[in-house]
Amino acid sequence: MNILLAMIPALFWGTTYAVTQYTLADWPPLLLGAIRALPAGLLLLAFKPSLPKAQDWGVLVRLGFINIATFFVLIFVMALTLPSAISGVGMISVPVFAMLYTWLRYKKRPGRLQAVSGAALIALAWMLFDPRSISLNPVGLAAMLGAISCIIVGSSLTKSLGERIHWWTVLSWQLILGGAILTLAAIIHSMIQPAQYTAAIEQLSMTNVLGLLWVVLLNTALGYGLYVWLLQRMSVVDFTFGGIANPVAGIVSGLLLLGESFTPVQYSLMVGMIAMSLLPQVVDSLRSQAKAQTHAQIN
Repeated sequence: MNILLAMIPALFWGTTYAVTQYTLADWPPLLLGAIRALPAGLLLLAFKPSLPKAQDWGVLVRLGFINIATFFVLIFVMALTLPSAISGVGMISVPVFAMLYTWLRYKKRPGRLQAVSGAALIALAWMLFDPRSISLNPVGLAAMLGAISCIIVGSSLTKSLGERIHWWTVLSWQLILGGAILTLAAIIHSMIQPAQYTAAIEQLSMTNVLGLLWVVLLNTALGYGLYVWLLQRMSVVDFTFGGIANPVAGIVSGLLLLGESFTPVQYSLMVGMIAMSLLPQVVDSLRSQAKAQTHAQIN
C-alpha cells in the first residue's frame, strides 16, 4: 500500500514539465520557481510549525539555495525547453550520476549489478538523445545535467542533517529559504528585463492560475509533504519503486496536454531506461525478502 502512495508524489512531479508548458509557457523560470517554493513552504510550516536552531540556519540556507532555488529554476528551464517525456525519462538517470559521484568522492565502488544497470542506462540514454534521431535544446540538456547535480549534492547535504534536524524542519525551511532567494532574484531580474514579468501579470488567465495551483499545491506542498511522511514509514529502496510513476507521468502528460509523440524505437528506449533504473532496487528487494523468509524458517 505504501508503494502505491509513493507513486502519488512521483506522479505529480512527473507532470511538472507538461503542465508548465501547457499553462505557463511564457513565464520566467525565476518567477515560477519563487511561486512554487515560497507559498508551499509557508503552507507546510503552518501545518506543522518548527524553528531551526541558531547553528542550523547556515546549512539550511545552503540547502535552500541548492535543493530549491537552483533546482527549481533548472526544472522550469527544462520544462520550457525540452519535451515532457524526455525530461521525465532523463531525470531517472540520477542514480547513475550518484553512483559515479560516490565512487569519485568517497572511493566507494558500485556493486556489479549497479555498474551493469548504470552502463546499460547510459547506453540507452545515448541512443535516445542521439541528435540524429531527435532534436533537443542544448540549454534544456544543460539544465537537466545541472538539476541532476543539484539532487546529488543536495541529497548528500540533506543526509548529513538527518540526525540533528527533523525532516519536516529541513523540508519546510529549505522551501521557505529557497523561495526567498528566488523571490529576491526574480525582483532583481524583473528590474533588468521587465517585459516577461509585466506580460505574466497583465495577461494572467484562469489557465495560468490553475497551472500555478497545480504546481504549488499538488507538485510541491502535497508532493513533498507526502514524500517526507512516507520516508518515515518505508525504506528509501521501497520508495524508489514508486518513482516509476515519474517518467510515466511525464510521457503520458506530454502526450495528452502537448500532443508529444515519438517513434516506437524511442518509446522502447524510454521503457528500457525505466527498467534499468529500477533493476538494482528490484533485485535488492527480492534478496531482502528471500533472507527474511529464510530467517523466519530457521526461527
